[in-house]
Amino acid sequence: MDREISLKEQKKLRRKKILKACVPIAVVSAGAIFALSSIAPSMDRSGLDFITADTGTVEMSADASGKVVPAYEMTITSPVSTKILEIYCHEGDAVERGQSLMKLDLAGEETELQNLANQKMMRNYDTRQTILASRTFLTNLEMQIKAKEMSVERLKTETDNERRLDSIGSGTGDRVREAELAYKTAVLELDQLRKQLHNEELSHAAARKSKELEEGITAKNLEEKQRMLDDARIKAPANATVTYLNSALGTSISAGERLAVLSDLNHFKIAAQIPESNADKMALGSEVNVKVGKETFRGRIGTITPQSNNGVISFTVLLDDDSDKRLRSGVRAEINVLYDIKEEVLRIPNGTYYHGPGQYIFFIDNGEGHLLRREVRLGEGNFDYVEVLSGLSDGDRIVKNDLAEYNSRKKIRLR
Repeated sequence: MDREISLKEQKKLRRKKILKACVPIAVVSAGAIFALSSIAPSMDRSGLDFITADTGTVEMSADASGKVVPAYEMTITSPVSTKILEIYCHEGDAVERGQSLMKLDLAGEETELQNLANQKMMRNYDTRQTILASRTFLTNLEMQIKAKEMSVERLKTETDNERRLDSIGSGTGDRVREAELAYKTAVLELDQLRKQLHNEELSHAAARKSKELEEGITAKNLEEKQRMLDDARIKAPANATVTYLNSALGTSISAGERLAVLSDLNHFKIAAQIPESNADKMALGSEVNVKVGKETFRGRIGTITPQSNNGVISFTVLLDDDSDKRLRSGVRAEINVLYDIKEEVLRIPNGTYYHGPGQYIFFIDNGEGHLLRREVRLGEGNFDYVEVLSGLSDGDRIVKNDLAEYNSRKKIRLR
């Protein structure tokens, strides 16, 4: 008699049957997945751009950025506190050297200038009067000395005569003593006059020097005021274009406030910045390639700031052709500072794919209808070429397009 199968055993038998049925299905599915994964994806050859590796020269460079600026800009400021009365030009106007740009209220400055001119005239007159009075006084003193010298000579002669008369008995001792006293007194007075002349010469020379110094200070103040007034007659210092103009008529302005900016828009330079980590790769006179839009210009480093600011160093590039018509002020520029040249190295043309030295994944045309994935190590480069350190051979054709989505594939079939 058959034994009745329990419910638990029935469930167990049912699970075994299901597992036996699923195993073949799983095997078939895994095989299908493997087969699909082993099939190379394909793409149309006509939609691809290729670059070719070759052997040649690569100029090593450090990347920098900047912008085109006028070769020179001159900021004109007000030398005095005043207000604008008239405007003679507008922003964008081309002006010539010496051309008036605006008129300022200079009435007060002109009055001060006239006062200084009068002071200078008075100082000059005062100095001449002092010199004349000094000369007259010293001349009179010199005449007194000459007269006293003659008196001393006369008294000396009289003293000698009295002594001779006394020696022969025709004179007296009192007369000799009187003559000697008069002579000695005259000698002392002469010595006093000579010392007075010396002291007066020093005193008058100092007074004259003081007057001349005062006159010189007044003259210098007059020159400075005249120069300030000339500067306040705002004129173009050179042929240029007005790129900024304070045209607020009647507005009060302070000394030192900006009135106008003149720029040379026919000649340009590059104001650039480079990371301070590349500071050792640049020097005054270093050759530079500057890319503005699609155009490349050659130049050299003209100035370098001695200190970094926020991790970058500023420098200027003087262009070999700074008047090229394709240059425009304010346009961004990409800059390569050349610091080394390598010859006979494997290289590939530069492109948007390049982000600096390191490892890259490229796909290479094997010439048999497939693209093969290749790990490539790139070194330094410039606008034109990048050095290949490993992973490529001379003549290899590399896909220039971005195929990052296929980086997990070893090859791609070409249609």
